[in-house]
Amino acid sequence: MGKNNLNGAWGEAKAAEYLRKKHYTLVATGYRSRFGEIDLIVKDRKFLVFVEVKLRRNGTFAQAMEYVDRRKQERLRVTASIYLSEHPTKLQPRFDVIEIYAPEGMATVDPMIHHMEDAFQ
Repeated sequence: MGKNNLNGAWGEAKAAEYLRKKHYTLVATGYRSRFGEIDLIVKDRKFLVFVEVKLRRNGTFAQAMEYVDRRKQERLRVTASIYLSEHPTKLQPRFDVIEIYAPEGMATVDPMIHHMEDAFQ
């Protein structure tokens, strides 16, 4: 894979780094169920946050958030429910989306990161 390609693991690592700097605590990465995958699970004060990371070169065709449609949201909700049944917590669940725009692919030094808290209204 060339250095200008986009890689989901690279984007998730950038998102995790961003969240750590915002004082979130990383709980899990790449949690999978038969219904889907949750990219990152983090703690934020009173919330257990399920994070969907969307990586794009730019927003010309569509904003990254637009790829998290109702169907995708439902798969994430079901997967989060399974996680919560396996890992009970008193924290309030929340769904966030992090958009990362990397015009130079993985060679992008300072990608633009947009964090949408409580993204599934």
